[in-house]
Amino acid sequence: MSPQRSVSSRAVTAILITAAIVAAGYALRHTVSCFLLSFIIAYLLDPAVVALERRRIPRTYGIIILYLTLALISVFCIIYILPFTTLAWESLLRDLPGYVQKGKDLILGGKGELQPAFGNEEWLWLMDTIWTNMDKLYEKLSAGVYAAAANVVFNLFNLILSPILVFFMLYYKHQIIDECVSWLPAERSETIRAIGREINASVGGYIRGQLIVSVIVAVLSTIALFLLGIDYAILNGIFAGLASILPFIGVILATLPPLFFAYVEFQSGVVLIKVAASFAVIYFLEGYVVKPLVFQESMDLNPLLTIIVVMAFGELLGFWGIILAIPLAAAFKIVSAQIRRDSFAREP
Repeated sequence: MSPQRSVSSRAVTAILITAAIVAAGYALRHTVSCFLLSFIIAYLLDPAVVALERRRIPRTYGIIILYLTLALISVFCIIYILPFTTLAWESLLRDLPGYVQKGKDLILGGKGELQPAFGNEEWLWLMDTIWTNMDKLYEKLSAGVYAAAANVVFNLFNLILSPILVFFMLYYKHQIIDECVSWLPAERSETIRAIGREINASVGGYIRGQLIVSVIVAVLSTIALFLLGIDYAILNGIFAGLASILPFIGVILATLPPLFFAYVEFQSGVVLIKVAASFAVIYFLEGYVVKPLVFQESMDLNPLLTIIVVMAFGELLGFWGIILAIPLAAAFKIVSAQIRRDSFAREP
């Protein structure tokens, strides 16, 4: 077989294997989702176990100590925090259709006041278009809320199974690493392990740092909205913390729901300005104070490339695509930089 045909055969084989993996992942998406959740939790908790090991505490005992600590924190959250969020969620499911309808009524009520003296036909067409889109938005929003509620059962199953998977991932960490290393080519082993350490330092720092940033943004947003008297302050604060994961556009997404609830509830431009100003201050602190303190390693990714990667992975993989987009982009950048330095070629 000629070298060119051999390369083509390998390329076709690689494409077929990749397609098979993607198809299997989609068919087993719930299992993959549970595994990814467990892997990320284990990845975040492993530094704590390593710190206990450095204090000469055996890994098994360290994992048990960590689980006991997390159990105490979980009991506190269940007793003091979960009831508030559950009541707020149930209230949102019950009252959201009324809020959307009231918002539509406010738009219709201001239709005549905002109508200009000229261009009546164009203005009426614009308002009718807004009305139609509001109907579509209401239908999608309602369907999305109830679909999310329907997934709660499966998410609870994940929460039960994940601690078991996390325990075994932490317990067998060294065996898993040794097994993976044994499959590496001997002449490339050290270079690949160096790339892995670099990826681990960059991606691990980002994931742990982003978790801290999201919690801080969620707490500050909840406090600000509570002081302003905006409905569903806790849920809006949690959403703001989750939205902070998205680079650049997260602040816009986080601000829209509080602005909507503030306008429907108070119908005052002053309240809208206060909400917008509060989120501007919070995200200013996040960008110029919190992140420089939390992130020890900068990924130094191009902003345009970051947005494109997040959108693409979010379209392909949904929630997990958004979570993993930036770490995967950073890992790809590290690997490509290593290849450009021709480290593989310099090895014997």
